[in-house]
Amino acid sequence: MHWSQILITSLVQGITELFPISSVGHAVILPYLAGWSDMLDSDQFLPFVVMLHLGTALALVIYFFRDWLDFIGALFQTAHPNRSRAARRRTLLLLVVATIPAAIIGKLFEHKFRELFSSSLSAAIFLMVNGVILLIADRLKRGPGHLRIAKMSYVQSFLIGCAQVLALIPGISRSGITMTAGLGTGLSYEESARFSFLLATPIILGAGILEVPKVLKTHETHILQYGVVGGILAGIVAYVSTAFLMKYFKTHEVRAFRPFAYYCIGIGAIVAVMSIAHIHF
Repeated sequence: MHWSQILITSLVQGITELFPISSVGHAVILPYLAGWSDMLDSDQFLPFVVMLHLGTALALVIYFFRDWLDFIGALFQTAHPNRSRAARRRTLLLLVVATIPAAIIGKLFEHKFRELFSSSLSAAIFLMVNGVILLIADRLKRGPGHLRIAKMSYVQSFLIGCAQVLALIPGISRSGITMTAGLGTGLSYEESARFSFLLATPIILGAGILEVPKVLKTHETHILQYGVVGGILAGIVAYVSTAFLMKYFKTHEVRAFRPFAYYCIGIGAIVAVMSIAHIHF
């Protein structure tokens, strides 16, 4: 991998991680479109992508630092309980429950999901599927949601976690699919985005715990260097993206997914046709 590839991939990762357009799908189709087949076929590619995700996870921790501090504090502040503290404790437990499905399935079928990283056609098809899901979510949403995160049931949280499993497939957006499931429970776009972004942190950190030690064991320090630099850049861009999206979803309660859906369907169709016709830029 070259530094130009590192920087471009990191920028794309930072932008696409929180937008409902699948960062993993873009991590697959970007090398194809740019003609970086050697990068896509490398055994070092997936660990590098995971390290970029760690950068975005750090950005989320910083952005939602007050939330996480409140969650942790609510666990230990048992004296003089109040409604606000109980809500924070319940939200943390809801996040734990929602994390379980993807953690289990991701570990059990790790090798199967790795195989999908080599297929730009598969990523393009699922990117179009992701766009269709977003359009359906927009159409089915009849009005502003009134359910608060802390008022969700544990079953609803678990179902959002089950939806997150689909994001293990390159092309299916983690934020998009979990927000769609959140809308289905009655959350607003803003509350769905908040829950989705909070939920991203443990699942990304979990993937990092699995992949980073593998890089260290190979003694390939250059991959670690690439990952650290790329992760910092991706994290900075992801922080800005998070701030933008939280404001966007707060001010858009009707058809908020539509621009992202059209983008996914359009770029997915272009890459699919190119893949079938074996066209490269």
